[in-house]
Amino acid sequence: MTDPLLERVCEQRVIPVVVVDDLATAAPLGRALASAGARVVEVTLRSPASERSLAVLAERGDLLVGAGTVVRAEQVDAATRAGAQFVVSPGLSARVVERCRDLGVSIVPGVATASEVMAALALDLSLLKLFPAEACGGVALVRALGGPFPGVRLIPTGGIDADNAGDYLRLASVAAIGGSWMVAPALLAAGDYDAITRLTAAALELAAG
Repeated sequence: MTDPLLERVCEQRVIPVVVVDDLATAAPLGRALASAGARVVEVTLRSPASERSLAVLAERGDLLVGAGTVVRAEQVDAATRAGAQFVVSPGLSARVVERCRDLGVSIVPGVATASEVMAALALDLSLLKLFPAEACGGVALVRALGGPFPGVRLIPTGGIDADNAGDYLRLASVAAIGGSWMVAPALLAAGDYDAITRLTAAALELAAG
């Protein structure tokens, strides 16, 4: 991997993936993540509040904020206007990749099969999101892909929680994992920022260990 920004993303090893339904939760969420020691967060573009919430988090200055669930090229423009510093897709779209490159934005596209990995490599992309990780084969799939693709680094996301995170983090081809258990919608809805801080700190400690 030669992208310095994505190297910074992967240094955290566990990336909180958050869906923000209520803009009012964005600022306290940022404080909770920073208090836990997080420096990277992915905001998925799945709600009307997503872009403005991304902007609130990006304005802090101490969080590297990515836009997730980017499936169309025009979303790249909206995300970067909001302050996204990197883009994450659930799948591989040449148009999305091209738009990111036009704008100079780092991208981590999603893959779920060997054919998709090969398509990503043809686009000179070797840091890839494995999604949905648990549903498409989990740890066994990560190991299987490591044989024919030794130069590929993966960020498994989807179905990962505190119980299985360590299984992924121990694999050599895993650069980081994405997870939402520490920033679950129920915690945001309840305003339980203490729990978000505690769970995020525990996830980062697991990754560091």
